[in-house]
Amino acid sequence: MDLKAQIDHDKLPRHIAVIMDGNGRWAKKQGLFRTIGHENGTKAVREIVECCAELKIEYLTLYAFSTENWNRPKLEVETLMKLLVSSLKKEIETLTKNKIRLNAIGNLDALPKKARTELLDVIEKTKNNQHMTLTLALSYGSRQEIVKTIQEISHKVKNNLISPSEIDEATINNHLYTRDLPDVDLLIRTSGEQRISNFLLWQIAYAELFFTETLWPDYRKNHLFEAILNYQNRERRFGKTSEQLEQ
Repeated sequence: MDLKAQIDHDKLPRHIAVIMDGNGRWAKKQGLFRTIGHENGTKAVREIVECCAELKIEYLTLYAFSTENWNRPKLEVETLMKLLVSSLKKEIETLTKNKIRLNAIGNLDALPKKARTELLDVIEKTKNNQHMTLTLALSYGSRQEIVKTIQEISHKVKNNLISPSEIDEATINNHLYTRDLPDVDLLIRTSGEQRISNFLLWQIAYAELFFTETLWPDYRKNHLFEAILNYQNRERRFGKTSEQLEQ
């Protein structure tokens, strides 16, 4: 079945976010080290990024490394950071060819110097690309992001730069890591887990959630097409009734 042919290109999600889960379990099922699972996960990243560019999705955000991931075994963390550096070097050509701008959110200062330098270099080299924005959430935690936002706004209130009565949703949005990104329309999580795991809690307020049993290293274009078709078959009311949408 040609799933791509069924997609309505006038009703595509503007912003897709993905919790890429299941690398470790994929490796364990095959009797391999967890790190091999992460290495194979990069193939899925490449395919989904290129697929989104092909569909003309404007924004794609990938949960690459959470603040909680720092608690994983040292070897696994080191491998993930090395993979980040090597992947960025390899994919600069793909990003340029597809006119994709790289962006990153999270506590980037916590990244190893080499990884952070490579990341910032690719961000600089792709900053003028306008076909799609690919955002990597690295050393990212949504609760930590919200705390940081409250601290920054509180500091401005304390210094009379803003009054409490002026604080609204736009104020909060403008202090988030994602200030330059629209809200998420479709959130996908792989591997069968059905939770958000501290990812974009503010930004997914009205996102459609799609969970799949597929482990991330096995995730391919048809899986993405399936998620988008599911999204397009849902009624997005944003608090309104079905009758109001029909008017």
